[in-house]
Amino acid sequence: MYYVQKTLEISACHQLTLDYDSKCTCLHGHNWIITIYCKSKTLNSNGMVVDFTEIKQRICRELDHANLNERLPFNPTAENIARWCTEQVPQCYKAMVQESTGNIAIYEEDE
Repeated sequence: MYYVQKTLEISACHQLTLDYDSKCTCLHGHNWIITIYCKSKTLNSNGMVVDFTEIKQRICRELDHANLNERLPFNPTAENIARWCTEQVPQCYKAMVQESTGNIAIYEEDE
């Protein structure tokens, strides 16, 4: 099995829809750290699992310097963003989204 990992930093704002009082319901921003994990039993014709540039393009073109509420069709929690990232990148099985120091969400597809 081949594995690749790509870490990205994006700047984006969001506000959460919650069923309790929280300052996160106000529009605010983060410098997000997103790590994408991909795997494959075989390599493509270029000898890669997936090109690192393709990973960056698929995530950054949608999320970097964006209002995530306007770009994503769901409540943009770190957990939901992690799931969304796995759906954007070929061979991606796991994504880690850090919205601030100590606050990390991970989504991993079931085998």
